[in-house]
Amino acid sequence: MSKAAVEYVATFVAGADAPPLSEAAVRAWSPAAAFDWLEGGVAADAVFAGRPEALPELRFALQMAASEAGADVIVQPKAGRRKRLLVADMDSTMIGQECVDELAEFAGIRERIAKITERAMRGELEFEPALRERVALLAGLPVSIVETILAERVTFTPGAATLVATMRANGAYAALVSGGFTLFADEIAAALGFDEARANRLETREGRITGIVLPPISGAAAKREALEELRLRLALPVEATLAVGDGANDLDMLAAAGLGVAFHAKPKVAAAAAARVDRADLSALLFAQGYRRADFVQG
Repeated sequence: MSKAAVEYVATFVAGADAPPLSEAAVRAWSPAAAFDWLEGGVAADAVFAGRPEALPELRFALQMAASEAGADVIVQPKAGRRKRLLVADMDSTMIGQECVDELAEFAGIRERIAKITERAMRGELEFEPALRERVALLAGLPVSIVETILAERVTFTPGAATLVATMRANGAYAALVSGGFTLFADEIAAALGFDEARANRLETREGRITGIVLPPISGAAAKREALEELRLRLALPVEATLAVGDGANDLDMLAAAGLGVAFHAKPKVAAAAAARVDRADLSALLFAQGYRRADFVQG
C-alpha cells in the first residue's frame, strides 16, 4: 500500500563556475508546486508533494538534470529541514587538505602516503590499519612541523566558517569529528568556530612524532557514535541532525544523520549518500536548510 504524500523541498544550488539558475529551468526539472529564490540565480527551493517510495527515483532524476546544468540539488522532506546539530569531517571537507599527506611531504614520502590515503578514503582499504601504516612512516618528524602546516598549507573550504557561524547563531551545536589528528583538529575547530573537536591522538616524545596512534581510533564507528551521542545529549530527533563528509569512513555517520551530505566526495560515498554536493561550496548546506543569503552569518 502506498504511503500518503509528503511535502518535499528540492534545493537547487549553482556550481561555482556554472551559469546562473533560472526559474524556468528549475520548474522544468521538478514538479514544483511552489518556487522560492534563496539567492537570485544561485539557490532556489522547489516545493512539491510526493510519495516516499518514489523519492529515490525522483532524487536521482533531479540530480541528473541539475548536474547537466552545473548545479547541485538536495531533496528532503520540507518539515524539519532546519538542523540543530552539525557533525562535520575535517580533511577534504572543512579544509582542502589531507593533513597526514601534508606531514608526509616533510618526511619526503608524500606520494607513498597519499596513495594509501586515497585508497582508504575510497573504501578500498580498511581505515584503521591504513591509518596505523601511514603514521608509522612519520616516526621521527618534529611536532613543530604541525605549526608550519597550519600556518602555510591548510586552507578552509569556501563556506566552511559561514556554515558553522550561521548554524550556531541559530541555536545549533557544531562538532568537528575527524579521522585525522587532534594536533590539527583542535586548532582548526577553534578557528572555524566549532563547539568541539574529536580526532585521533598521535603519540609524541621529546618533541617528535613516534609513529604511534594512541587508542581508541577515531574511524567510521567513532564518527557515527559521536553523532548519536551528541544527538542524545542534546535531546534531538534524528531529523534535526546534519552530517557532512567526503570519505568512506564518513558513510556510517552520513547514514545516521537526518540529512547526510557527501561533499565533493569519493565515488563510493557520493553514490551511497542520500544527498550530495559536487559543485557548490559548503554554503549549499545552509541553502538546503532554507537559509537565505541575507541570513548568513560570516565566520
